[in-house]
Amino acid sequence: MLNEFKKFALKGNVLDLAIGVIIGAAFGKIVSSLVEDIIMPLVGLLVGGIDLTKQLVITVGTAEVRVGAFAQTILDFLIVAFSIFIFVRMINKRFKKQEEAKPAVDKKEVLLSEIRDLLKEK
Repeated sequence: MLNEFKKFALKGNVLDLAIGVIIGAAFGKIVSSLVEDIIMPLVGLLVGGIDLTKQLVITVGTAEVRVGAFAQTILDFLIVAFSIFIFVRMINKRFKKQEEAKPAVDKKEVLLSEIRDLLKEK
C-alpha cells in the first residue's frame, strides 16, 4: 500500500496540481491587492471620491449588506478568470504550432510498418 501511495503522490499530475494550487494562491493575493489598492480607489474617484468597499453598504435592521465588498470580489474573480484565459490561450497556441510542425505520417507507411513488424514476429 505504501508503494502504491508513493506512485500516486509522485506522479507528474499530482505534483503539477500541487504547484498550480500554490502559484494560484499567490496569484490570487496579487490580484486582490491590484483590485483593492489600485482599481477600486480609481473607481471610487470616478464615482465621487468614495471608497466603495466601505461606503457602499446597505443596512437592513442590524445587518450590513456590503455591496461594495461584493463588487470588489466579483472584480477579483473576473481579473483572475481573464488572466487564466489568456494564459491557457497562449499555451494552446504554442502547442498547436508544435503539432503543426510535426510531419504527418502517411497511412501507407503505418500499414507497411505493421506488416514489417508482423513479418519480424514470424
